Amino acid sequence: MTVPPQHPFDSGDAHPESGSAELEVLLTTGPFDAALKAAIATRGLGLTRIHDRLRRDGVTVSLATLSYWQSGRSRPERRESLVALAQLEQVLEVPAGSLKSLLGPPRPRGQWFGKQPIATGTAVWWSDPAAVDDALDEVNMRWDERLTRISQHDVVRVGPAREELSFGSRQVLRAEEDGADRWVAILHLDDHDHVPPLVRPRKNCRLGRVVSRPADGLLVTELLFDRPLTRGETIITEHELVNRAPYPQATNYERKFRLPAREFGLEVCFDPAALPRRIEQHSRLEGQPEQVREAVLDGSHSVHSIALSFGPGCYGFRWEWE
Repeated sequence: MTVPPQHPFDSGDAHPESGSAELEVLLTTGPFDAALKAAIATRGLGLTRIHDRLRRDGVTVSLATLSYWQSGRSRPERRESLVALAQLEQVLEVPAGSLKSLLGPPRPRGQWFGKQPIATGTAVWWSDPAAVDDALDEVNMRWDERLTRISQHDVVRVGPAREELSFGSRQVLRAEEDGADRWVAILHLDDHDHVPPLVRPRKNCRLGRVVSRPADGLLVTELLFDRPLTRGETIITEHELVNRAPYPQATNYERKFRLPAREFGLEVCFDPAALPRRIEQHSRLEGQPEQVREAVLDGSHSVHSIALSFGPGCYGFRWEWE
């Protein structure tokens, strides 16, 4: 007799009575991940079956995200994740709000140059916030609000066939709490038919988890620092996103800011064989209309712009070809 292989995310059916007493205690004392794991075991459902139930109920949450929640690698914090958690409580047949109550208050946010921080939801500036939130649940976002953006400089390189070749980024970050050890980068491709670019750490960082969602045009990656930072310590990191053939056509580049940056520089470098007919620099701050101005190429066939104390918002260039 052949036994079907077990799905790596599926723990199989458990015996509900064996963990009911433990679950009752954990739903009162926590922690969240232990209570969730006990609820899953008591209910006797594997993660694969739970995922299928949630999907049938119209809730979008990945199998990996469920696994991370029960292992403690991440926890539901964003709005869409909390909606999924409420439905998960129904599937697991635990009291409504019992798992959510174990999350406690939102994690504290870092200082912004001595002022109260200004922050919006990470995914609010993206065209499909739910897809971004779901991808972010698979990485560690713990330190995002504890890293002050002192300086950020992006360089976009466009090839002779009007193709997007690469996006380089240099950042100066300051830790507002001991332990910050990573930066999470998010890329969204306008054309979902193209393969995601390669992520190449260049200075003071290395690759951590990489979440690729080609159907959504999303690439999310952790860039791990060489060591955890202490409070007040700064770090300079550099990384590059390199596209592969067939290359997408370059028409725009935009950086999204959930938290403000003290200085942001954006440079787009064009090949002399392919120069745009018209270029616009555009920006939009939270709650304000978009600002647009004409931009002119310099002698090196590049265009650049500098923003000071910018964000939350979006900042970029877009251009038209002949």
